[in-house]
Amino acid sequence: MVSNAVRLEVLNYIAVVTLDRPPANTLDISTRSRITEIFDELTDRSDVRVAVLTGAGKLFCAGADLKDRPAAESPGKFWQYNRVVRETGNAIKECAKPVIAAINGPALGAGLSLAASCDIMVASEEAYFGMPEINVGLAGGAATLEEHFGRSRLRRMLYTGMRVPAAELYRLGIIEASLPPAQLMPEALKIAAEIVEKNPLGVRYAKLSANMARLMPARDAYRFEQNYTVELSKTENAREARQAFIEKRKPAFKDE
Repeated sequence: MVSNAVRLEVLNYIAVVTLDRPPANTLDISTRSRITEIFDELTDRSDVRVAVLTGAGKLFCAGADLKDRPAAESPGKFWQYNRVVRETGNAIKECAKPVIAAINGPALGAGLSLAASCDIMVASEEAYFGMPEINVGLAGGAATLEEHFGRSRLRRMLYTGMRVPAAELYRLGIIEASLPPAQLMPEALKIAAEIVEKNPLGVRYAKLSANMARLMPARDAYRFEQNYTVELSKTENAREARQAFIEKRKPAFKDE
């Protein structure tokens, strides 16, 4: 099943992935499948070093398309649906390239989970965030959000469906910036361009290390990262980085 609700553009090693499913960029199964397909593809593309995920129009993503949800009475259908739902965020987390969320408007429910799956988040000052599942007979979101929010705030959001403005998330240090709408994509692309200039293999290792370190005891996580440092030090790009630093020039990295 192919969805036209997700657009992919690549320029100067930056992939821009845009949710474009009017009126609210809600997620149905075909849109979720397409998101997963795109981020799996980006892992293997040598012409992409970083991705920006954003939404078309005035919303980032209003969440799951409730009309697309299968009946719980249909044997196996809800479990199959949930499996696709899980992989939407996992594809972003597991993508070898860093992903920046440029949150142009409200990010609610599954939309907030989608943003939280990204490595870096910047938002329009007109954006707000919430987990309104409690209001539509559902539950969920804690697994995706627990690394971003403190215990009290997270549980209040889950239990009440409260909406939190971008300025508050910036105050809490959860997002990198809360910006006027016109400055959002330029800022996201600026961060992306900074990442593009770094050693591609080093960035790939850095993302994998960041993902894995959360799951390990500190001693094991440090050893895990050091193992990558040893392997990275043997590469041509690492030698180029060291030489460029000594010669006080910009390094010329090769794709790896």
